[in-house]
Amino acid sequence: MSKKSISELLNIQYPIIQGGMVWCSNWQLVSAVSNCGGLGLLGAGSMYPEILEEQIIKTKQATNKSFGVNLPLLYPDINKHIDIIIRNDIKIVFTSAGNPKQWTSLLKSHGITVVHVVSSTNFALKSEAAGVDAIVAEGFEAGGHNGKDETTTLCLLPSVCQAVTIPVIAAGGISGGKAMAAAFCMGAQGVQIGSLFAASKESGAHENFKNNIVAAKEGDTMLTLKKLTPVRLIKNKFFQQVQDLENAGATATELSELLGKGRAKKGYLKETSTTEKLK
Repeated sequence: MSKKSISELLNIQYPIIQGGMVWCSNWQLVSAVSNCGGLGLLGAGSMYPEILEEQIIKTKQATNKSFGVNLPLLYPDINKHIDIIIRNDIKIVFTSAGNPKQWTSLLKSHGITVVHVVSSTNFALKSEAAGVDAIVAEGFEAGGHNGKDETTTLCLLPSVCQAVTIPVIAAGGISGGKAMAAAFCMGAQGVQIGSLFAASKESGAHENFKNNIVAAKEGDTMLTLKKLTPVRLIKNKFFQQVQDLENAGATATELSELLGKGRAKKGYLKETSTTEKLK
């Protein structure tokens, strides 16, 4: 029996998925992507439960096309998010940052298509065993949070595609048509794109944040904060503070203190997101 394509599974025209990026992936961006034939994803990881519900309602008012919710499984109010997703009849959920076994069965029992994001072939196999409908294989090139193993998309993608029987979506460094074509050649049925959509006019990020993304060139970013959770940062003054602290042997607690509360939100949404580039 042949398996459904990603486009059939997600009920979309084009196999292009917008990443569920915190603070960027609001109803404006999600509805714009879905209205153009891709799949928009709300970034639930940055939303209080009442905000998520409000964003779902606004997205439904702005599009009658398929859209979904990206749900980090480590979110502290995960039970409330799950309840809102089910109550609002969301049809597609992309899960990440946690064990898919915990919620996949419940979501699927409500007719929800579940896709899980992985950074290794081992996690891909565990996700398939947990019953997810498709997998996002996200390589080291990804612009946000990353796997600790630093496996590149070029290495990860064909390995995952060979190991599992369910559809695979490529992510990490997908920046245009040539990268999409390469992903399809390696076995992917779709692509998930983050940074390009983060810099779009519909994105919820501040203009300075978007401009920094557009201006970034080869070598301008680096994966860091591996003692907490690996994340790719643009090399700016804050990045240097992180590097100096890590090079001095900082503990996870010390790194958390440097991050403080709400720094990610400030970086995305505030004018202070413009920081002088390192020379």
